[in-house]
Amino acid sequence: MKVRDLLRDWQQGASSRLTARDFHVQLPLHDAARVLALTELFPGRTETQLITELLSAALDELEAAFPYVPGQGVVSEDDHGDPIYEDSGLTPRFYRLTQRHVQALEQELAGHD
Repeated sequence: MKVRDLLRDWQQGASSRLTARDFHVQLPLHDAARVLALTELFPGRTETQLITELLSAALDELEAAFPYVPGQGVVSEDDHGDPIYEDSGLTPRFYRLTQRHVQALEQELAGHD
């Protein structure tokens, strides 16, 4: 999700599935003030919901910003028949690590049911 899409979701009241794990953070003063301002603009949202959704959007944008680093293996060809090389940068490692943590967090959730 992109940050600009948050406004639409906040106005529609959309929400997503949460983990059983809490993450505690201390925000810089100005960021905390902005979160509090958002709770006034969108009274149907809690501070935690806003922070969660902002963090999710920022992580999506960070993931999209990982640079492509061509590896050795050819995974496909483009429309002109030129090889497309596997990505040997941060993206595939990030995907693997994320999937591993998704599975662990899902097990934690299943243990809380």
